[in-house]
Amino acid sequence: MSEQAALDTGAIEQKVSGSSFYAGMRVLPKRERLAMYAIYAFCREVDDIVDEPVGTVESRRAALNQWRADVDSLYAGGPPGQMGILVEDIRRYSLEQADFIAVIDGMEMDLDQDIRAPSLAELELYCDRVAGAVGRLSVKVFGMEEAPGIALAKPLGRALQLTNILRDIDEDAGIGRLYLPREALNEAGITGADPDTVIADPRVDIACKTVAKIARDYYRQADAVMAKRPAGKLAAPRLMSAVYANILTKMEAAGWAPPRERAKIGKAALLWIVLSRGLMG
Repeated sequence: MSEQAALDTGAIEQKVSGSSFYAGMRVLPKRERLAMYAIYAFCREVDDIVDEPVGTVESRRAALNQWRADVDSLYAGGPPGQMGILVEDIRRYSLEQADFIAVIDGMEMDLDQDIRAPSLAELELYCDRVAGAVGRLSVKVFGMEEAPGIALAKPLGRALQLTNILRDIDEDAGIGRLYLPREALNEAGITGADPDTVIADPRVDIACKTVAKIARDYYRQADAVMAKRPAGKLAAPRLMSAVYANILTKMEAAGWAPPRERAKIGKAALLWIVLSRGLMG
């Protein structure tokens, strides 16, 4: 592995601890928890290549391509390179090569051009790559069977990603991106795509509420799958769904008209969610 990606488990946990997904991972048994940490570390590494303003577009694309080459090499039985940390988990949980490649492809969408007011179809493709693929990897670690696992991964991945988009509109604008779909902006009467201009427009609240409704529908779909109690360690996805739905609720109550504060969930609220949903232990 390169120095950048050569992470021991302690370093991985430190990285993950700053994520909203941390609570969901913590309820998993140790073996599965470490696997999720490794998947998260992979996602962070490839995401940082695109988001950090280091190097040229060409050098960052080359870095992404090196990750692709390492994934291909590992699955072909060759040296794992930067993927070394995931070798055991890939074998143990039968993680699919295509899902790791999909994550890289999703990150490259941000590199090809700063995403600004994509069509809803393009946004759904982006969400499927950067979130749905992670969901498909995760449900295998959770021990779910293929059909219910796939049925959960798609809506929960999209729900979580859309919630992140709604929470991070100011941060994304700061790096020249606007993930709110064109259809929602048109519905709000916003015709432009300049991130700073759009997020300063009070009508952005209308567009964000449209996206929030889409996210709510995905949460309902995901929760319906989990309500059927399929086999697997479902405490983690149940907690992730509950935490992010809580964040969405906070944003819906506050609205998205400027100025905005980034929605957070406190430790007390998190503990209440854990206890009220029987997720302790």
